Amino acid sequence: MKIICEGIELSDAVMKVVKACSVKTTNPVLECIKITAANDSLELLATDGEIAIDRKIKAEVLEEGKICVPGKYFSDFIKKLENSQIVMSTEEDKLTIRYGNSESNMQLLNADDFPAIDMNISETKFSIPAKDLKELVGKTTFCCAQDDSRPILKGCLIEAKEGMVTFTALDGYRMAVAKKNILSMSGDMRIVCPARTLNEIARMISGEDAELEIYVQKNMLLVSVEDTTVTSRLYEGEFINVSNIIPKTFASEAIVNRALLCESVERASIIARTDKNSILTFDIKENEMAVTSNTAVGRVDESVDIMLEGKDVTISLNSKYIGECLGAVTDDTVRMSFNGAFSPCIVTPADGDSFLYLILPVRTTS
Repeated sequence: MKIICEGIELSDAVMKVVKACSVKTTNPVLECIKITAANDSLELLATDGEIAIDRKIKAEVLEEGKICVPGKYFSDFIKKLENSQIVMSTEEDKLTIRYGNSESNMQLLNADDFPAIDMNISETKFSIPAKDLKELVGKTTFCCAQDDSRPILKGCLIEAKEGMVTFTALDGYRMAVAKKNILSMSGDMRIVCPARTLNEIARMISGEDAELEIYVQKNMLLVSVEDTTVTSRLYEGEFINVSNIIPKTFASEAIVNRALLCESVERASIIARTDKNSILTFDIKENEMAVTSNTAVGRVDESVDIMLEGKDVTISLNSKYIGECLGAVTDDTVRMSFNGAFSPCIVTPADGDSFLYLILPVRTTS
């Protein structure tokens, strides 16, 4: 193989693709980026067995071929050559990289050992504005589980039906639900996609006006973002039935300015985080919501104006969970709903149902 390309284009492609390289594996080829040179283009592909990222760039191909390069070292090196024209050539199991008056060598792995990736997934699809998909991901995936005790909860439930797509994520302590209208769909869809996959797709979205098509076939998902294609395995198994979790009626409902409450929560959380439980107490009565954190380090007392319907209520919540929830949305006002100190807190728009957050309370001794 021998090619000539611009460093800035190669670096941009490598930085996107390398995120799919495995960091913990007994199979060295999964730590690699496969590079294929053909038809005046360079195709870069990486996978960890769950997610695969493929990117094509223009290149002058003097000799076609395919190679496997160690992903981390190659990406770190190419990032330092963004302002150079790069010539890459191979001889047996060695890659030579020439730039300016300098050159470097890198050992290669056998490209034939790289796993085959199916890039022709087209059974069911729906279309959505790229900015809407990015917003759905930002509103939900932070609520996905981080540990492996229940693997399916490391994913986000995606349901497309009746012209609407709904994302649902939960980790056992909190839940996020967000929905958007979709442009078109070929059929109903219900899948559980790894949060990591969705976050990588969201990071790639730059054009606000772009339209994305999400394809699903059996247990695989495919999304193309500009010149980059992402495929991912989907989680199998039954997701939790969340319809039984969300209360239908509430004893107390408060309308509050989201930005003001968010600022109060952020300040109070500084003290709350000095204790391992990181608790904020919300004392809601009449037209005031008092937000308090009290630890051995100090105490913060905040007050925010509200409009309250129903009973007074005092409830304790994890500072991180309520802070992330309020920070994930941009509405001017939100509705916080309660059924006492020991039932979940529900956060929704003041009007409408475009999102819902459920946060379990923290039981305190006082």
